[in-house]
Amino acid sequence: MSKVGKKGAIYIPKHVCEQLGVGEDDRVLMRVEDGKLILEFIPDPLSLAIKVKKWARTTVDEFEEESEREQSEIYGG
Repeated sequence: MSKVGKKGAIYIPKHVCEQLGVGEDDRVLMRVEDGKLILEFIPDPLSLAIKVKKWARTTVDEFEEESEREQSEIYGG
């Protein structure tokens, strides 16, 4: 349980943040539904990329080749 502090600040307990995978500086959308506050946490893309299980590998050279191939398809060349 938490309580409302100065300026309406509500602090989420550490163990709850850990269960939700919420970290400092993550964004949160807030809305009210039927008199209840609904929080939806939106992690920044870099944090999300670091946390997600990796499913592919590529080298810088492979990435560059693919980029050039796609640009050629889009812009001709």
